[in-house]
Amino acid sequence: MIEVIVAGAAGRMGREVVKAVGAEPDMRLAAAVDPGAAGVSLDDGAGGTVTCTADLAAALTGPGERVLVDFTAPTVVEGNVRTALAAGVHCVVGTTGVSEGHWREVAAETPSDACLFIAPNFAIGAVLMMRFATEAARFMPHVEVIELHHDRKLDAPSGTAMRTAALISAARAADPVVPGRDTEIEEGARGAVVEGVHVHSVRLPGLVAHQEVLFGGQGQTLSIRHDSIDRTSFMPGVVLAVREVVSRTGLVVGLEELMGL
Repeated sequence: MIEVIVAGAAGRMGREVVKAVGAEPDMRLAAAVDPGAAGVSLDDGAGGTVTCTADLAAALTGPGERVLVDFTAPTVVEGNVRTALAAGVHCVVGTTGVSEGHWREVAAETPSDACLFIAPNFAIGAVLMMRFATEAARFMPHVEVIELHHDRKLDAPSGTAMRTAALISAARAADPVVPGRDTEIEEGARGAVVEGVHVHSVRLPGLVAHQEVLFGGQGQTLSIRHDSIDRTSFMPGVVLAVREVVSRTGLVVGLEELMGL
């Protein structure tokens, strides 16, 4: 059995992770950690409930192969990960807003035999969307990214958009010349520029997680879009990551690495 500790358990993603872990026959929910919801009971996905605790350090101790799944906030996640790695606990991080470069520093500064896995998106379709966009960028270098999320998301652009832009930049031979800040009548109209790719963030109630990668070429356009209409869309990827990290060490970035893409 894989012993799983969920940090941010009372949040919207955390609650889904708790239920997903509880439904898996080879996993056991060791603890649901959420300092802001200590004492709150959550559906454990197996017909019962689990009570949230505020003590992460205590939750990390115990026998068996242990994995921390973190869906908290950018201001909290690094401390959680450092504590877990120091305890020899594997980490699956879905919290965005921390750069890949910073995670590399954390991994280097916190030597451990455990695995630190980070992913900007755990939806299988989103991973495929990024893969298809990377292939398209080789042949259609003019591209912009529009990402749309719920209005309580804590980071903009999203981690998925940042990762998509980085993959596109690495795939295309050069950044094409496109209209930039000099064309703006209102500041910010052209969005952020990430790795040479213009990225636009939309935040509205009613949305979950959506991204369109829009390519333009001579006499044609190509749109590659992924929509998560429910947070359960991320759970197969989370479960896959929990199973895979126990056999890995060091820093691993992106669900595609676990999918063999």
